[in-house]
Amino acid sequence: MDIEKIETMAHKRGKPFRVLIVDDEPHVQNVFKEFCEITNSVKVDLSLDGLDAIDKILKNDYDLVTMDLIMPEMAGVEAVAKIRETKPHLPIIIITGNATDRLVNQAGLKGADALLYKPVMQKEFVNGVASSLQRNFDGKNLA
Repeated sequence: MDIEKIETMAHKRGKPFRVLIVDDEPHVQNVFKEFCEITNSVKVDLSLDGLDAIDKILKNDYDLVTMDLIMPEMAGVEAVAKIRETKPHLPIIIITGNATDRLVNQAGLKGADALLYKPVMQKEFVNGVASSLQRNFDGKNLA
């Protein structure tokens, strides 16, 4: 797993990464939160839908968002599009279990950085988070 990569980047920047996990299933949120909390280099906030996620993103600085596609209030595709309007460089990982190919393609076209299919194993999740953070970290030339 790429835990060491995340820890090295966080050390270089002098603070932990902030991740927003957006999923309408509290159990899934908690699993992904536990995946992130295997290191002290990631701090996690949770959101149950796209509308709440947009509100949190406008009020806070996040380094990464994980987004379910199918949720009440505001679906992930719409939320990704709105995030791109206000925070165009914020990395977004789509995590879905039952989305159609069409919906997944829409999410990609709206600006998602990566896609993971549920059920997601810890190694796959951590490596996806590390890769997305690395691309953004390198893009800011902080390394």
